[in-house]
Amino acid sequence: MRSDRIEVDRHEIRLSNLHKILFPEDEIAKGDLIDYYRRIAATMLPHLHDRPLSMQRFPDGIGAEGFYLKDRPDYFPSWIESVELAKKEGGSVDYVLVQDTATLVYLADQAVVTLHVWLGRQDRANKPDRLIFDLDPPNGIANGFELVKEGARAVRGLLEDLDLAPHVMTTGSRGLHVAVALQRRQEFDVVRRFARQAADLLAHRRPDRFTTEQRKAKRGDRLYLDVMRNAYAQTGVAPYSVRARPGAPVATPLDWDELERADLGPRSYTIRNIFKRLETRGDPWRHIGDSAQPLGTARRRLKRMRKDEPGMEGNS
Repeated sequence: MRSDRIEVDRHEIRLSNLHKILFPEDEIAKGDLIDYYRRIAATMLPHLHDRPLSMQRFPDGIGAEGFYLKDRPDYFPSWIESVELAKKEGGSVDYVLVQDTATLVYLADQAVVTLHVWLGRQDRANKPDRLIFDLDPPNGIANGFELVKEGARAVRGLLEDLDLAPHVMTTGSRGLHVAVALQRRQEFDVVRRFARQAADLLAHRRPDRFTTEQRKAKRGDRLYLDVMRNAYAQTGVAPYSVRARPGAPVATPLDWDELERADLGPRSYTIRNIFKRLETRGDPWRHIGDSAQPLGTARRRLKRMRKDEPGMEGNS
């Protein structure tokens, strides 16, 4: 695809600077980014539908400083959908919604490399249908990703003990996300409190390996179990989104057995090999919504676990 005008979803899109290099180490141009998002759309769109979007743009390529864009610019075409949502501190933001392939293509033409999405959907924005544990390795330790994988397995084990269905994804950057699909009954504050209490329990059980200490200086070589994304207006990287790193890595949903692969890394999949993977494995998250659970029962079970845990009595 190298024409200046294309038609997608019955919308004519004028493309510009298709040969502009966005990933200088790999000679990946804007046209390649557009090609990728057009091809991945059928797999990616279900993970984007109705989710307010934060766009990470790199108009001068990833070697230059990019920026985040939340408010829908006035010059965006009228057919791109958006939703206006209140900010906690007052005012509002008109968030873009990616509902079709044409919007993905248009954003790629705007040098939007990475898409970050809300954990809730536009119609009930304060009641999330996703819970995320964000696991990145500590800086400066050898084999840090092995610790991340260990942490992901521990999170999985606890969540399954709570009768929740965890899913895992490389972030395309440094680590893994462990995500749970929720029925939209609780607000963000309740979901984040649950996630923090689960993380606290894991850190209490393995204080030599895991921590919930927010100050980096106090974490040492332990894995930080980050649950801060579980808040109103916070975002997580969208599945199959490209990251602004050499090689154009892609945030990639995995099957749990893939964590056993010694050669697996957070940037194993890129725009150049992701389609071969999809041909053989498909999208492991394609039915993630079918596993959505109410959080009430899990909250009660977690409370009992914490009460029965030596050294955690009285913590609810």
